[in-house]
Amino acid sequence: MVRLALHNLFQNKVRLLISVGGVTLALTLILVLDAVFAGSGSQLAAYIDRSGADVWVAQSGVRTLHMSSSSLPAAAVDQVRAVPGVENASAILYVTSIVTMGNERYLAYVFGVPQDAPMGKPWRMVAGTATPVTGGIVVDRGLAAEAGIGIGDQVTTLGADFTVVGLSAGTTTITNTSAFIRLDDFAGLRGTSGTVSYILVKVQRGTSAAVVASRINAEVSGVTAQSRQSFARQERKLVSDMSTDVLTVMNLAGFVTGLAVVALTVYTTTLARRAEYGLLKALGARNRQLYRTVIAQSAVSIAVGFSLALVVTLILTVAVPVVAPTLALQVRSGSLLRVAGFALIIGGLAAVLPIKQIAGLDPAMVFRRK
Repeated sequence: MVRLALHNLFQNKVRLLISVGGVTLALTLILVLDAVFAGSGSQLAAYIDRSGADVWVAQSGVRTLHMSSSSLPAAAVDQVRAVPGVENASAILYVTSIVTMGNERYLAYVFGVPQDAPMGKPWRMVAGTATPVTGGIVVDRGLAAEAGIGIGDQVTTLGADFTVVGLSAGTTTITNTSAFIRLDDFAGLRGTSGTVSYILVKVQRGTSAAVVASRINAEVSGVTAQSRQSFARQERKLVSDMSTDVLTVMNLAGFVTGLAVVALTVYTTTLARRAEYGLLKALGARNRQLYRTVIAQSAVSIAVGFSLALVVTLILTVAVPVVAPTLALQVRSGSLLRVAGFALIIGGLAAVLPIKQIAGLDPAMVFRRK
């Protein structure tokens, strides 16, 4: 019966191409969209993951970096540093602002870091220094090249001009970029002397970051301390929450498209072979054997379509960042399992109508003459 299913499918190459192509397109749509949002989540949390801090300390109740505002007294740095298990603590200032490079304007996360900061600086440099000096700024090399500027040129942010002293990599996402200036410059321009935005903590060797975070919460008032992993997880959840509705709609669109294409292909293939199925029934073939043929046809279309969709998606994860460096795609195992589940459901539902046709088929039809 499986051989019959393959024969039915491959006999009409155009019909097979339409079926597999439709499934591939539908499943690729779901996979790529999920990969885009997963990549965006990783980009959003990149600074947290690579800051060098084991624990992040924010204002009480603040659990994310982006789309949040945190303000702590500068004295809290020494209080955190005194907590058992803390090896080092360093403050940063942070705000969302506009960075003007040449004639271009970019939405940016601007970080103010101490000149000798052990944590919180750009994690990958391609030119210049990662430690901003007074009046200096580190910007992303991709945007700098786009704006036609380099080391020694002037950019504007926070209402002041800065000299580019370093070019970083991996600090720009599809929506914004990151820029780094000296903490003193930031405080002077924003009038935030005596306050900091976040405190980055390095724990002592062999000490659990989660345990130290709990101690900080217990011993320092007015703060919320989280391990780096927990803090980054909250950041990624921002993207997940914002993309839920979009993903639901696009998943539904892909599901309906795939279902319609496979169902139509299997149904028309079954109708075109009604006489053959009738003959098989007349020769003693049981309905369940014929059902397996229809299900096999659907399963082959789905399996080939899913495989091609996965290959296309993996190729795009490599090719897209080359063409658009600010866009990252990340294929998650959870996404593959979900799409595989969608594919199985599509295959099952697509076989329902053809099976009903076979169930109601009269074997005597093959002996009738028009």
